[in-house]
Order: sequence, then structure tokens, then C-alpha cells
Amino acid sequence: MKEIRAIVKAYQSIDFEKTRAALATVVRVEGSSYRRAGARMLVLDNGVYLGGISGGCLEGDALRRAQKAIGLHHPSVVTYDTMQEDDHQVGVGLGCQGIIDVLFTPLEPEDPENPVRVLERLVDIREPACLVTITGGTETPGRSILFEEGKPVPGDVLGDINDCRATLQSRSFSYASGMSLFVEIVLPAIQVIVYGSNNDIYPFLRMSGELGWDTVLVTNLLRADKTLWSLAGQVLDQAMEGTPSVDAYTAIVLMTHDYKTDLRRLPEVLGTDASYIGILGPRKRTERMYAALGAEGRSVGEADRQRIYSPAGLDIGASTPEEIALSILAEIRGHFAGRQGSPLRLRTGTIYSGQ
Repeated sequence: MKEIRAIVKAYQSIDFEKTRAALATVVRVEGSSYRRAGARMLVLDNGVYLGGISGGCLEGDALRRAQKAIGLHHPSVVTYDTMQEDDHQVGVGLGCQGIIDVLFTPLEPEDPENPVRVLERLVDIREPACLVTITGGTETPGRSILFEEGKPVPGDVLGDINDCRATLQSRSFSYASGMSLFVEIVLPAIQVIVYGSNNDIYPFLRMSGELGWDTVLVTNLLRADKTLWSLAGQVLDQAMEGTPSVDAYTAIVLMTHDYKTDLRRLPEVLGTDASYIGILGPRKRTERMYAALGAEGRSVGEADRQRIYSPAGLDIGASTPEEIALSILAEIRGHFAGRQGSPLRLRTGTIYSGQ
């Protein structure tokens, strides 16, 4: 989502009386690649670009292809084969060993359905969206459609779209008619609600922002430094009743360093649908909370304990505020990706799911 938001913001600042632009989108990957299908790159006719479709190896050629699409006023799909041992093949030496299809679409500012204008509707989503892009066939490639329930589509296409929606996996499809599609599942940005007011809040918020996550800070406004408003998406008073809005892509982290405050907040956050609830501090501290709540007749059941990550973070030997923030944020990312956070060298199979 961070890349989509950056591209939309950059697009909105273009003076189309002086500049033209195109969007490069990875629509199919076979084998290995640094970026996956859905990676994007906004290219201006003056050579400036934002985003990326690889680790930097394809961007030079993609820039020229995008400028060509701008000049011809016509979209096209280009295949990069990084599996060939050919000195004249773009991508030789990448080490990715994959085949990558990239769609280059000139952007017409007067067209309300150009690809970036469609992406504008996704920047604030809080549930998965399904974006269908035509990549070949009888219709002009490059057209993107936000799929909605009840929208008429051919039967075989509808089945594939629903499969992608059910599995939350993006895929490319080709049909006997000659038409090809890229069905992309766009997920919301991860939202993190963090409770705290100490110095370790700052690196936590800075790193969350760098990841492109949405952040909500619940803190003591009387003690809050004004810089926190520039680091967090929202800053709320800890004296408020209840909790901020929580959805399936929200993580909550209690890092107030105050036992009584965390004890008071824990039942509140357990009352939300958050699937990740992190608590800073040793495990014994959290067990003490469980005992205290049990003594009050509010026992924390096993299902809720499975949602609680205490101590919060991955075991990377973190000791500084920055390292602890890295540890917790990595655990949150792994949680929403369904990964355990183990070394990639120990992983069997491919790095990316569905590869």
C-alpha cells in the first residue's frame, strides 16, 4: 500500500500541461523475482520515476519502454526473461531466474478510469479489494476495473476472480478467447495502535511510518512532545473511553511501561477483534496480569492468550529502543503474513507464497 499511496500522491502533483506519464505494472511472474506481481513504477516523460518493478536491474529498460508507451499513446506488455544466459538479454546477471511480464500504460489525465485514478480509490481501504486489469486480448490492455459483487463478468472469469478473493492471492489468467487478465488482491495497510508515552515510542513510530503502516498513538497528551503529531497518523488522549477503531488488519501494542495502566487496558483491547496484541515486558509481568484479572472474575481464556504476544517481538537479541521496535514490528509483519519469522535459509520451498 505504501507504493500505491506514493504513486497516487505523485500523480496528483503532475502538471499535465507540461508533463506526460505512464504506469509500469508487474502483471505476471513465473519463477523467482525480486518484486512480485502488483509492483508498480510511475514514469514521467522527462525520465523521472517513482516506485520500482525489480531490485533496480530492469528499471532502466522499463523507463525507455514507458516513454515509448507515452509517445505512442498505446499500452503494451513486455516480457523480461531473466532465466536466459544471454549477454543481450535484459536482466542477465539478475540472479532472479524468472520471467516477468510488465504492462506499460500511458496515463490520460482526462480519463477518470485511468489506472492511477482507479488506484486513488484504494489508498484508504480497510478491507481487501479486487483489482482486475486487462493485459491482452480483444480489448485494449491496460484497463483496470475494481471488482464489486454483482458486477457482470463472464462466467469463467468470475470463477477465477472469486478464487483469488477467497485465497487473498493475486494471479494472472489467460483464456481461450485470447483475453488475459491480472487479478490483483490489494490489502489494506497494516494499522498499529500503540499505547505509550516514553522515548521508545519515537523509533517505533518512525519505523512504522517507513513501512507505510497506519499508526494510532494513545498517550498522555499533557506530556506528549509536539513531534509525535508528525510521526503518528493519529494521536489520541489516553483518558478517552474505549478503544480506537479496530479491524482485521490492526495490531495493538501496550508499551506504557506502567503495570497498572497495561492491566487496565488489557481487558479493553481483548474486547476488540485485534488478532495481534503485543505487551512489552517480561512474561512474568503478563502472567501477573492474568492472575489479577482472574481474581476479579475476568479470566483470560486460551483463545485470548493465543492473541497475546508477550514478551512482544522476535528473539533477535534486541536491547536498544530501536532494536526492540524492529523486533516487534517484524513480529507484527510475520503475524499478518502467516510466517514464523525464522531465517529464510531454513525455509523449504520458495520465499514468496504462490511462487
